[in-house]
Amino acid sequence: MQASKETCRTFCSSVNDLPNSARLHRALSRDPKTRLGSLVTPTGERTQSEGETLDPLLATHFPDSATVEGGVVPAAVCCATRVDRQVAARIITYHRVEWPIDSFALHKGPSMDGIFLLQEGREILILYLVRIFRACLATGCVPDLWRQAKVVFIPKSGRSSYCGPRDFRPISLASFLLKTKGRLVDIFLRDEILALQPLHPKQHA
Repeated sequence: MQASKETCRTFCSSVNDLPNSARLHRALSRDPKTRLGSLVTPTGERTQSEGETLDPLLATHFPDSATVEGGVVPAAVCCATRVDRQVAARIITYHRVEWPIDSFALHKGPSMDGIFLLQEGREILILYLVRIFRACLATGCVPDLWRQAKVVFIPKSGRSSYCGPRDFRPISLASFLLKTKGRLVDIFLRDEILALQPLHPKQHA
């Protein structure tokens, strides 16, 4: 018991940055009584299963969503805007891929593809990611798993009870690979396109 206390003190004293402090605070302040469980439906009845609990949550936070038969996502359709391969090579370069990978915080949960911590072994990964991202831009296709997100419902703080769908908020975990590709396109638009042809000062969309 004494060894556990000493280990805890050593760990807590080693936390000296904001991200790790926030993680520690969330872990210690988490109330087990606010876990997602049975909810009260609009009719006043309580849900009896996980499926019944998810229905009001999805209807509240994702009102336009639709249920996919059998849980199978439709195959990818290459209908996105395609770019020339030479332009794709300008957008996706080895050195540009380094920055978005390093910008991701550590210990973030993965999406449906299960990929996270791209910083580990990035020297090898980037060589393949450059080719994959360029192919995605040139063909206009986005892999199926990249288009899927894992949604986690967490309790809102300061609520007197947690029996309704609005007492929770959704956190969407998107693919790190898709976010990396998106940031690369954003960098190119800002540094090369908008630098030469900036938006009008009154353009807010």
